[in-house]
Amino acid sequence: MPIPPASGSPQDRLPLEPIRVLRPRRTDALAELFKEMEQGTGDLEPVAVPDPRSWDEGETQELPPVRTGHGSAPRGGGRFGFGPGLRRAAVTIAVAAAALVGFGGALLLHDRNDAAAVPEPRPTASAEPTATASASAASDPDGPGTLREGDSGPAVTDLQQRLLRIPDVYAGGSTGGTYDATLKAAVARFQLWYGIRGDETGVYGNDTRAALESRTATG
Repeated sequence: MPIPPASGSPQDRLPLEPIRVLRPRRTDALAELFKEMEQGTGDLEPVAVPDPRSWDEGETQELPPVRTGHGSAPRGGGRFGFGPGLRRAAVTIAVAAAALVGFGGALLLHDRNDAAAVPEPRPTASAEPTATASASAASDPDGPGTLREGDSGPAVTDLQQRLLRIPDVYAGGSTGGTYDATLKAAVARFQLWYGIRGDETGVYGNDTRAALESRTATG
């Protein structure tokens, strides 16, 4: 069985209700503010605003042009005419630009005239063979006057005749003045037998010429 609560317990007390605090609004201050605004506007004079639709465009007038110190209107016409200072600056800039363009054109013409006035050097016909001969003589490792296979002339004939005087070197060889393969082999044989090493094998150079002429000199 449930036991009844004892007297004086917290359950016998009445529940607490929420307390609402009401604060009065300060309407007096708001009313005073409106009164001050009404008193302040009482001293102002009301102005009537015209209706925009009743405006007449014909009543508007253009402002007269501004006159300069000389008593004449600006050349540009209208209210946006340029003053004398701007015109002078524009004229100065135009003259400076024209001077720069003219100076640059004069420099270009001067350079072209100088280039056209200097002629290109042309090699003479007489100098070419001399240069070729000297270059070939300097580039020949066997010395000037070297004879090799393919050459012909009196110098080749003299070589053939001298080789015929050396026993078994050019036996039965031709003396027609042509440096052929047979003559090349005879020159190489002479170089090998007599220990000549200064010239290319089969080429009649300075060393081979000196050795052959010393052995075939006429008394």
